[in-house]
Amino acid sequence: MNDLPRRAVTRTAKLATLPIGLAGRTALGFGKRIGGRPAEIVAGEIQQRTAEQIFRVLGELKGGAMKLGQALSIFEAALPPEIAGPYRATLTKLQESAPPLPARTVHRVLAGDFGEDWRDRFTDFDDQPAAAASIGQVHKAIWYDGREVAVKIQYPGAGKALISDFTQLSRAGRLFGILMPGLDVKPLLDELRNRVAEELDYHLEATSQQAFADAYAGDPDIYVPNVVTATDHVLITEWMDGTPLSKIISDGSREDRDRAGILLVRFLFSGPARAGLLHADPHPGNFRLLDDGRLGVLDFGAVDRLPDGFPPFIGKLLRIIHEDGEIGEVEQELRLQGFLKEGIEVDLDALRTFLGPLAEPSSVESFKFSREWLRDEAARVTDLRPSNITRRFNVPPSYVLIHRVSTAGIGVLCQLECEGPFRAEVIKWMPGYETGTG
Repeated sequence: MNDLPRRAVTRTAKLATLPIGLAGRTALGFGKRIGGRPAEIVAGEIQQRTAEQIFRVLGELKGGAMKLGQALSIFEAALPPEIAGPYRATLTKLQESAPPLPARTVHRVLAGDFGEDWRDRFTDFDDQPAAAASIGQVHKAIWYDGREVAVKIQYPGAGKALISDFTQLSRAGRLFGILMPGLDVKPLLDELRNRVAEELDYHLEATSQQAFADAYAGDPDIYVPNVVTATDHVLITEWMDGTPLSKIISDGSREDRDRAGILLVRFLFSGPARAGLLHADPHPGNFRLLDDGRLGVLDFGAVDRLPDGFPPFIGKLLRIIHEDGEIGEVEQELRLQGFLKEGIEVDLDALRTFLGPLAEPSSVESFKFSREWLRDEAARVTDLRPSNITRRFNVPPSYVLIHRVSTAGIGVLCQLECEGPFRAEVIKWMPGYETGTG
């Protein structure tokens, strides 16, 4: 981990370049406007350069800032593909190339949390990590009772780096307001900081994972491994084999891709109703297609607590759009929930045109997700021109993780290019759809 710029002064200096860069671009833009260039073109250039710098700097900082960058996908969703694409590629590359912790460091963490006799808990422990992530890595082992287990070990110092990065970035919050003027940035960043910090708490993750495991115990379609034990820096769960979803995406049969897609939707939408929780990190690395056809689920560090299920507002909104209902009612609901801030005006016809395609996958009996459909939607939604209605929307803090799941989940479905009866799956688990209450 020596190549990680973890020293506070280095990381702070890198993050400090963000507001400095903005000031320079704003001054440059003012000069161009004096020179006669149209204000909209200049504003667009400033937004694009700001976005490029935000994600380049976050991409350079592994560990905490990389996890932060993943959490900021709500901003990424507002960016054009030529910016967001390279950023996602950078995150993937960094994650895959993160050097593993030396065995002696792994042993030191285990000894610190379990005592010097930590080996007595295992009959075998593989020093080579089976997987690596942004704040920890996973080792395969055999527990003393003979069970195969996954041992997730948090990188030393990851917590301090993460919190430090977020504190520094919060000072540059107005950068994101430039990208999305309708966004109330400060409470959003506060919520993101709290949620990302939760991912460091392995006791909390263990509780969440076991709640899912209990809720889906014996389920014919979904499997969640049981938790064995957890400490401050180590989480041990039952091992799960299976074909990673990334492999299904690249090499899977049409049947496997369709099955994986419908089970992914079933799991994400049923979680709040069955477990009171929403799995909030739906990327291909967290899912396996098991030999018996079930969808296996991993990594419960990021969850949204929804004890009453999804907010009925979402179901009501879908129903109105599906039935081509009164668009003024939709606008009123969006304002009541905080998606449109006071003083932000929207054209109702433009609002209907914008929302319709978003509800398309759940408006027909069977829908086929595709990369082409996603590209068209991305081009429409991420247009940075001031006239684009997307830029007028706010993301209320309570919807941060729901938004993250919807954008990331749709991305995975389009990678799978799966087809199926998604409408029935969504409506089954969505409060407020049938009654229109909320």
